[in-house]
Amino acid sequence: MNKTQNIAIIDIGKTNIKIVLVNLNSFTELIVLSEPNVVVNKGLYPHYDTDKLWKFIKSSLGTLYRRYSFEAITVTTHGAAVALIDKNGRLILPIIDYEFDGPDTLCKDYEKIRPNFKETGTPKAPLGVVIGAQIFWQKKFFPHSFKSLKSIVTYPQYWVGLLTGKWCTEVSYLGCHSDLWLPFKNRFSSLVTHLGINKRIGSIRKANDIIGFTLPTINEELGIKKFIPVYCGIHDSNASLFRHLIEQNKPFSLVTTGTWVIIMSVGGEKKTFNPNKDILINVDAFGNPVPSARFMGGREFEIVTKNISIKPTAVDITSVFNKSIFLFPALVPQYGPFKGRESHWSISENKINEGEKVVAVSYYLAMVTLVSLEALGAKGSIIIEGPFTRNKFYLDLMATVLEADLYLSEGSLTGTSIGSTLLINNNTSNLYKIKKYNNPEGEYKQNLINYSKKWKQLVNK
Repeated sequence: MNKTQNIAIIDIGKTNIKIVLVNLNSFTELIVLSEPNVVVNKGLYPHYDTDKLWKFIKSSLGTLYRRYSFEAITVTTHGAAVALIDKNGRLILPIIDYEFDGPDTLCKDYEKIRPNFKETGTPKAPLGVVIGAQIFWQKKFFPHSFKSLKSIVTYPQYWVGLLTGKWCTEVSYLGCHSDLWLPFKNRFSSLVTHLGINKRIGSIRKANDIIGFTLPTINEELGIKKFIPVYCGIHDSNASLFRHLIEQNKPFSLVTTGTWVIIMSVGGEKKTFNPNKDILINVDAFGNPVPSARFMGGREFEIVTKNISIKPTAVDITSVFNKSIFLFPALVPQYGPFKGRESHWSISENKINEGEKVVAVSYYLAMVTLVSLEALGAKGSIIIEGPFTRNKFYLDLMATVLEADLYLSEGSLTGTSIGSTLLINNNTSNLYKIKKYNNPEGEYKQNLINYSKKWKQLVNK
C-alpha cells in the first residue's frame, strides 16, 4: 500500500458514528464527519438504525471522495453486535442494541448450554452484551426468520459486506464477550454447535485482509470512478490496542476511555481471574488472548455532570478533601468490578456543589480504574487514551496511587483511527507518541494518597 495517500475509516461507536479521512503520509485526520448513533426503540425490539447509518456512511464517503479522494476503506465498531443476513445480504432481523434486556428473559435456558468462563473468558453480565445470548434469544422468539438465515457476520464486517458483497467475521470481534470463541484455544466454542450455526458463521479473516472492492452499484451511487479496496476491519478497543502492541515494551496496560472504560493488560501477572469483577478475555488483532476489564465510566461521568457546565475551582478540590466527599459504586451497576452495588454519596447530595461533584466523580472513576487494574494483575506502564486524558482530577489520582509510570496518548488521531490506519500501513515512525504524566507533589499529593486509602476502606466495608 505504498501508493496509498488517504484512507477512509468508518468508526461506529455506541454514542456516535464517525467517518474519518486519514492521510497515510502525515498520519493526520484531514476531516471527520460525525452524527449521533441513535437506537430505534420501536418495532420488534430496540435496535440500531442501520438504514440511517448506511445512508450516512454512503453520503460521507461520497463527499470525502469528491473533496479529497481516498484509496482504501476500513471499519471499526463497538462490540456486542452481530448481523444475521439472508442469501441476498439483507438483514433477517434488526441488529439488537446491546443495552436491550430481552435476552435476560431466557437466562435459565441459556445457562444450560453456555460454556464456562474458564473456556470463553466471557463473564456473566446482562445478556444483551453477549452475542451468543442475542442469537439464542432471536432464534427462540423469531424461528420463522431463522429459516432464511444464510450467514452470521460480526458488526464491522457487516458494513464491509454492504460495500463489497462479501461476508466474513474477524477474530478480535468474535473474541469480545461473545461466548462463541475460545481465546486460549483459538477456535469456536461448543455454543456454536448448540445453536446450530456451525455452517452459518462467515469465514474468519484477518483484520488487515482486503476482503474485496467496492461494488459497481456503490461506485455509481457515490460517484467513485475506481474500485476501492475494503479491509476487513476490527473491534474498536482492539484497534486502540494495536499500535501499542507494535511499539510498546511489555508488560503494559492500556486504558481506553469513552462511554466504556476498557482496561487491557498485556504481559501482566498470570493469575486466576474473577469474572465477578467483570474481567473478560479479549482477543487482539493477532489472535492472542488479552485479559481485560470494563465499566461504563463515560456513562457514569455523564450521569453526574449532565447539567453541570462550570469548572471546579481550587476551593472545590480542597473542599472534597476536607468534607470527605466520596462517590461510591456503582452508578451503572450492571458492569464493572462492583457489579450489583447501589451507588451513593458519602454525605447528603444536596450539600455538594457542582464543582465538588465534578472532582469527586473524577476521583471515583480513577479508583474504579485502579481496582480493575489490580484485579487484572496489571504490570508495567499504564497508557490512557480518550476523553479522560483531559480530566486532570482523574489523572492526578491515577498517577499518585499507581506504582508505575502513567502515559497519555498524543497526536491528532484517536486510538481507533490510529489502529485502523496501522492495519493498512504499519509504519509507525513519527506516529507513536505517548507522553509521561507528571505526578502531583506536596500537600496535594498527600491529600490524594489519604483520599484513595479512605475510599478503599469505606468501599470495602
